[in-house]
Amino acid sequence: MKTNNKKVITVIGCGYVGLSLAILFSLKNKVFAIDINKDRINNINNRINYIKDDLIDEYFKTKKLNLIGTNDYNQSISKSDYAIICVPTNYDKKTDSLDTSIIENEIDKILKINNKITIIIKSTIPFGFTKKIQEKYNKDDIIFCPEFLREGNALYDSLYQERIVMGSKNEKAKDYVNILIKLIKNKNVKVKYMDSYEAESIKLFANTYLAMRVAFFNELDTFCELNNLNSKDIIEGISLDNRIGMFYNNPSFGYGGYCLPKDVKQLEKHIDNDSSLIKSISKSNKNRKKHIYKMILKSNAKVVGIYRLSAKKNTDDFRESAVLEIIKYLKKNGIKTIIYEPLINKKSLLGSKVINDLDSFKKECNIIIANRNNKELDDIKDKVYSRDIFNKD
Repeated sequence: MKTNNKKVITVIGCGYVGLSLAILFSLKNKVFAIDINKDRINNINNRINYIKDDLIDEYFKTKKLNLIGTNDYNQSISKSDYAIICVPTNYDKKTDSLDTSIIENEIDKILKINNKITIIIKSTIPFGFTKKIQEKYNKDDIIFCPEFLREGNALYDSLYQERIVMGSKNEKAKDYVNILIKLIKNKNVKVKYMDSYEAESIKLFANTYLAMRVAFFNELDTFCELNNLNSKDIIEGISLDNRIGMFYNNPSFGYGGYCLPKDVKQLEKHIDNDSSLIKSISKSNKNRKKHIYKMILKSNAKVVGIYRLSAKKNTDDFRESAVLEIIKYLKKNGIKTIIYEPLINKKSLLGSKVINDLDSFKKECNIIIANRNNKELDDIKDKVYSRDIFNKD
């Protein structure tokens, strides 16, 4: 199954995680990229980037990639040494857990074609899932390897990753790490081999810690706003403590995006009821959005403009974005809202008019709320409400 001592790898699911990994591995290996979206497959084969990530643009234009987009499982899986699963695991409110059915379907499909293949799961999964699926197929080379990539910087984070966590200590896991190490540019990368339970826990606890940190600085900012204190001075003052650090401390309307909300909820399900800290994070985030909504109401604005919908700066991900819930709060209170979002082709969203012309947007709104500020709003600073203190992610 080797081609000129190179591995053959299939990546399933070509979102920002899957696409960045497919590009990384295709620098020195033959890679098939599978996705249900035919447009994505065509874009991959024509080296057209469909994700907001500048480095992916650069690599598509300048690097020789042994990368083939396809939706033919037989063509790819039958020839592959590894299948890397990067499909989404959405949170299912009915089961109060991450929906792993799509992963299970992919594994079943893969093993019917090639039962000797090593499967690497990159998708976020509940505690104990890997062991359950290994036992179902009597196959210990189904391995969980959590990803820690940032949207907008996924390829960079793949090339310069700080750590590799493998939920297995077997030889197949070590082989996979050796492939990675030949590709990444951080030669001081730390590698940790462990049981799958521990690897699953690392992913959930890491994202929950990040959510907790966002919630902490947002609560600090709420306190400052209500007591007329300077948030920036206080945040900079406490962040000078090296144990806290001057990073990931910029207030926002609340954490959002695809990963943090669902991963926090999943960990809450696993945690004992007495663990009040973990279980308070989602509540804190909800309270922050309510606080922002109340501050907007105090302006008595008749028309509230929403500047961009993304959860973080320099991404195009609107999923679970805090401003979406704030819009709902405003609509319930009878406040007219207008959205400026050039990435949306719709004329309306959540009952709000969508405008793609910035000048028209500025004129129509009494107040404009911006989760993350931008220089293009500098000419109407008196209209803008934002808690973006440091003008960064």
